[in-house]
Amino acid sequence: MAQILAIDYGKVRTGLAVTDDLQIIASGLTTVPTKELIDFLKDYTKKNSVELFLVGEPKQMNNEASESEILIAPFVSQLRTFFPEIPIKRIDERFTSKMAVQTLIDSGLKKKKRQNKALLDEISATIILQSYLYNK
Repeated sequence: MAQILAIDYGKVRTGLAVTDDLQIIASGLTTVPTKELIDFLKDYTKKNSVELFLVGEPKQMNNEASESEILIAPFVSQLRTFFPEIPIKRIDERFTSKMAVQTLIDSGLKKKKRQNKALLDEISATIILQSYLYNK
């Protein structure tokens, strides 16, 4: 087996999370400046076996695509171009940011550390990945 890599795409930063090779455990990987994301993924996939890209799909409460999808759709096209051998699945990412904030609060981090948006993006990607693994 190979890893599943989850992507919480953002305009400025993108949170990443991966599974272990047995696809049992989801762990935060890092947060990457979005403009450097494709290069990061090229390097990462050279060093690690990735079986699937899991990209968050932002939806509104009525199940329609959110405004963020305008930014994400071109990125998904780039993924298909640069990594044609790796399938892409989209997964609903509603509430992941709120869940990530609550995770930081529950972990006992001080308010200043909870304001670290990069950490928040990484945790959001991990929540997306955990959700996928749970429902797989």
